[in-house]
Amino acid sequence: MNSAIDRIVGRRVWDSRGRPTIEVDVQLAGGAMGRAIAPAGASRGSGEALDRRDGGAAFGGLDVRQALAAVDAEIGPALRDCDATDQAAIDAALIARDGTRDKSRIGANTMVAASMAVAHAGAAARGLPLWQHLGGGDDARLPLPEIQIFGGGAHAGRRVDVQDFMVMPVGASTFAEALDWSAEVYRAAGQIMSEAGRLRGVADEGGFWPAFDDNEQALEWLLRAIERAGYRPGEQMAISLDVAASQLGHAGRYRLARARGGAKELDRDEMAAMLLDWLQRYPIVAIEDPLGEDDAEGFARFTRAAGDRVQVIGDDFLVTNAARIDSAATLGACNAVLIKPNQAGTLTEAKSAWDTARGHGWGALVSARSGETEDTTIVHLAVGWGVGQLKVGSFSRSERMAKWNEGLRLAEQLQGGRLPPRTAFPWASGHRSSLR
Repeated sequence: MNSAIDRIVGRRVWDSRGRPTIEVDVQLAGGAMGRAIAPAGASRGSGEALDRRDGGAAFGGLDVRQALAAVDAEIGPALRDCDATDQAAIDAALIARDGTRDKSRIGANTMVAASMAVAHAGAAARGLPLWQHLGGGDDARLPLPEIQIFGGGAHAGRRVDVQDFMVMPVGASTFAEALDWSAEVYRAAGQIMSEAGRLRGVADEGGFWPAFDDNEQALEWLLRAIERAGYRPGEQMAISLDVAASQLGHAGRYRLARARGGAKELDRDEMAAMLLDWLQRYPIVAIEDPLGEDDAEGFARFTRAAGDRVQVIGDDFLVTNAARIDSAATLGACNAVLIKPNQAGTLTEAKSAWDTARGHGWGALVSARSGETEDTTIVHLAVGWGVGQLKVGSFSRSERMAKWNEGLRLAEQLQGGRLPPRTAFPWASGHRSSLR
């Protein structure tokens, strides 16, 4: 089939917050077509590639009419007649056309939608599922899910300081089993919160919006939910946190409105000590952005102190950037990275970040954003690139469930949906909470 790009069409659609975003269709000369939609984040690292938004009064300045115009004026001319099966060349053309370091001229939202849509078109031209087009072979596996149960921080009106309280079904053997267990924990969490009168709705990513007195209470209730659902904390179901510490302060100072005992301001050592204490007392196996993006020294000291017992994941700190990952690895900061394609702007740059992390012996999670859509590209990225973990939010709301359900479909093609072996996650070797 002729895989030359014939036509590119952009349209304005809506994300899970009811905000405008960009969808791109790529039509090939041979008749194949690909489509993708750009997500958007609320908690954003300062080094992320920049979305193009209109400003002004419409939709709080978040309209994307200018980005839409760039599809016709910039992306179409740059990619027309290019081979959709050559992703590296496609993305190089997009980067050259934009010409800025932060993707601000064309917009990372416009570019990532086009980059992903071309990948879908290339896969269609080859008659392959996207995960296989991206390099996945017969031995490909489904990623271990990470699922939000309680939302906080910028995703839930800062009712608690920590942004995400999540579970990881580390004892599950298949993707379907992992989702079954997570669904039971999610249901149990809703039950115990409702019984106690603490249920206030759901946060941006579908996790429960908590009415907790302090941050640590959320950990205690998450442990209760795991046990109410009938699973062994640390052995079958472990806890993961996204602290999103860049939202809590800067220059090594952190302000917690919901610290135990009342509001507090902590320095980097006090912040690290609090989190390390939680690691001792709860079955936490992964912690994302424990310190601020401007606190590289704090990240390195925390990573050394946490050792091999936990994934220390960089998100705002690393922003899916290969050079930043190299620098962090040299410093000894982090041992895992979050891969968000729209942070980078193109699939090739996101893949480079993963390849760099893997070269340092790090782990990684392909991640959705808080402003999501029904697009399921990231599930294929996790499988096709061999990234062992996937984070898409909670176990409710259609933009989240679309991705979990796509994983179930892929499981039918891939050895029954087996997860990576437990040996791939040495930090998940078994961790019982000392509180139970």
